[in-house]
Amino acid sequence: MRALTYHGSLDVKVDTVPDPILQQQDDVILKVTATAICGSDLHMYRGKIPAMKRGDILGHEFMGEVVDAGPQVTHLKKGDRVVVPFVIACGSCFFCDMQLFSACETTNPDRGAIMNKKSLRSGAALFGFSHLYGGVPGGQAEYVRVPKANVGPIKIPTALADEQVLFLSDILPTGYQAVLNTGVKKGGNLAIFGAGPVGQMAAASAKMLGIDRIFMVDHHQYRLDFACATYGVVPFNFDDGDAADFILQATDGRGVDGVVDAVGFEAKGSKLETVMTDLKLEGSSGTALRQCIAAVRRGGTVSVPGVYAGFIHGFLFGDIFEKGIGVKAGQTHVQKYMPELLRAIEEGRLHPNAIISHRLKLEQAAEGYKMFDKKQDDCRKVVLTP
Repeated sequence: MRALTYHGSLDVKVDTVPDPILQQQDDVILKVTATAICGSDLHMYRGKIPAMKRGDILGHEFMGEVVDAGPQVTHLKKGDRVVVPFVIACGSCFFCDMQLFSACETTNPDRGAIMNKKSLRSGAALFGFSHLYGGVPGGQAEYVRVPKANVGPIKIPTALADEQVLFLSDILPTGYQAVLNTGVKKGGNLAIFGAGPVGQMAAASAKMLGIDRIFMVDHHQYRLDFACATYGVVPFNFDDGDAADFILQATDGRGVDGVVDAVGFEAKGSKLETVMTDLKLEGSSGTALRQCIAAVRRGGTVSVPGVYAGFIHGFLFGDIFEKGIGVKAGQTHVQKYMPELLRAIEEGRLHPNAIISHRLKLEQAAEGYKMFDKKQDDCRKVVLTP
């Protein structure tokens, strides 16, 4: 089969690789009909995620048709059309029983990016996301093996097109969980840092949930313009000044009820932070996170779906304490939210496909990565079809 493989920093290629086969009795093999390039994929593309190996198949946003199934698969059959969550969860461990699927303690033999050696238990394995997270081949391919197929893949009604539901695999539930984690209620106000795909899905979710005023911060004006026109956000370009000051002034100095940090560790930081990161003295840029802490009101919550790893200087934990701020972070419990979000799409309350800006064939995947990475041609989201 053909699949997009990792060859080094800024170097991905579509190669011919062996077809996947059933390995466990609850596996299925999926013929991929649509897949997408995620902002998280860019971390690996840029060489920022360790434990990548030459030939690793990328991609964790995908859907398709079941073409083979193991003897213990009870929820799916050949011919079923499904979307697959990027989190691989067993469905029966301590954490899965609490619907904390991304904390599943059985699917990933590694410890993820946790540096504290006292943290012995891993989180869930992820598709196409390095050997820190299980080394499971991803879905930017013609076919993919889906482990734990009784837990997660969701059947899609024939009336819905692939593009309408594809983002149930990651960015839609990630943006939705991020908003829920802020605790902001109908009529409240919210700030979203980062107008990439997750930030856009957070804005769509916030609008659906009735949040009254949504501030959005980014330094790519075309992304802010889209969010303003589509979701009615109050935009602020990070290059125009201090975003937290802008938000504070717009909220009578109080701050917003909740903040979503959809930027993460590759936030555009100061020259000092760049040097510290290059010297491995800092694992992540804290620029966006410090802005979030400043912009949220006392007693509010900072929700962090953006990926972080390692050390951050100037974390300002004293400000978190003084303001009584809550912080909720982590990978998304995708399986928990897929059914309700699918209903929202069916009922016309969500239109996640609105963010798609480019449609390419799988063979053009390397071109799509470059375009998305460089923000060329006002690229918001790339969908690939085999």
